[in-house]
Amino acid sequence: MDSGRKTIVVTGGAGFIGSHLCRRLAADGHRVISLDNYFTGTVANHVPSVDYRRGHTRDISQTIPETPDLVFHLGEYSRVDKSFEDPIELVWGMNAAGTFSVLEFCRRTKAKLVYAGSSTKFATGGDGRSQSPYAWTKAANTELIKNYGRWFGLNYAIAYFYNVYGEGEISTGPYATIIGIFKEEYKRGLPMTVVSPGTQERNFTHVSDIVGGLIRVGEDGAGDEYEIGHERAYSILSAAKLFDSEIIMLPERPGTRAGSTLDTSKMRALGWSPKVSLEDHIRDFKAACARTPVAEKRVLVFSTTFTPTEGPAETALVRLMQEMKDVQFDVITTRYEKATTDEASALPNVTIHRVGRGNRCDKYRLILDGAKKARELAAAHRYLFSWSIMASYAALAAARFRRSSDLPLLVTLADQRLEDVPFYTKWLVRFILRNADQISASTAHQEHGISRIDPAVATTLSNRAGDAFANQIRFLYNSFIDKS
Repeated sequence: MDSGRKTIVVTGGAGFIGSHLCRRLAADGHRVISLDNYFTGTVANHVPSVDYRRGHTRDISQTIPETPDLVFHLGEYSRVDKSFEDPIELVWGMNAAGTFSVLEFCRRTKAKLVYAGSSTKFATGGDGRSQSPYAWTKAANTELIKNYGRWFGLNYAIAYFYNVYGEGEISTGPYATIIGIFKEEYKRGLPMTVVSPGTQERNFTHVSDIVGGLIRVGEDGAGDEYEIGHERAYSILSAAKLFDSEIIMLPERPGTRAGSTLDTSKMRALGWSPKVSLEDHIRDFKAACARTPVAEKRVLVFSTTFTPTEGPAETALVRLMQEMKDVQFDVITTRYEKATTDEASALPNVTIHRVGRGNRCDKYRLILDGAKKARELAAAHRYLFSWSIMASYAALAAARFRRSSDLPLLVTLADQRLEDVPFYTKWLVRFILRNADQISASTAHQEHGISRIDPAVATTLSNRAGDAFANQIRFLYNSFIDKS
């Protein structure tokens, strides 16, 4: 920044990019105030001498009574894929309502605003802005900011980041960055998971280059289209190959853009250029990394019924197991009918463990006996995680087992309409959801149903070492359910 100590606000200052920016600004001698609601930010990212305030950006005027010289607005919802799954109210609240309040705050205090726009709006010839709820809200915000400049004389600059990576990036869970996911998979000896088709290109940019660019924009930038990114584009598949590991492909996801254009001319006019290459960063990472291979590609599954007694949910489960031949599945289920035997599964990667006496009351026994069987199996094997289809009896058994185990639990919703759950069973559903580490919903209605049953339930936590396979299962299983 230019000479003189300034008061600078960084929204999202406890997040990945925000914490690096706060560290640089504090090192330069400025007074730095961070405003973060800790949606993806963490106390572990705190920087000494930075003043941290916890709160939503829509309440910025109440949380920050000071009059800053400059506001870096990074504190928004920032994932394309997840914006289809998370409630739209969440995306709107953080990216529309929150940014409007920040604009009003800057207008009142006459602070310069540096806004972190989204490069997705430049994708596919400008059509990228409409490809996801996230992209649309971000593009709409840039238009509103420019109008504030015209209407009220707001001093602003809009910068665009291109696929940021580096130290401190989120590496697990659904909000992880692409390179962060690859690093975590590499450390744990897991294959790289690449979303099909893998040819989609990204301009991966190191966080230190992003921060350097933001500093330049804060000093001398004015107006729109400051694109901060490394000019070299990599396909997702070619980036994964830099880790020299096995690669598995995930089904294509909605909103995935093929690529984007990048024009750094305005940044270079400010004297900025990228210093770090992706290849050098990954080479250094691999040289310093101590890998801890996972012993088994093994998943513990709870299902109320299983072949030969099956409905659409169980049929999709069998199809998924046929697809994932390199993963061993231990299935805890019921006998359920007299005709059901304890014969081995026809699939070589599936072992069935049945409980009960061969009648429909077995589903009640599953809650207790299934959890007991799971403890026996967990003592004998090293599982990546446990998984239950959201059939209430199997999921209750899984939730009971989770309470006595540190093995993460993925719960997958098939065709349930959670908005129709009777009041007298909501406490059972709440018990299941609260004991799940990750909940996979196939529709927005299910997401809304979860929030209505229990607003405190988080649907986006991590399965830790099993994230690669949990994500593969989530998307494959949902695709099979959609076809049934």
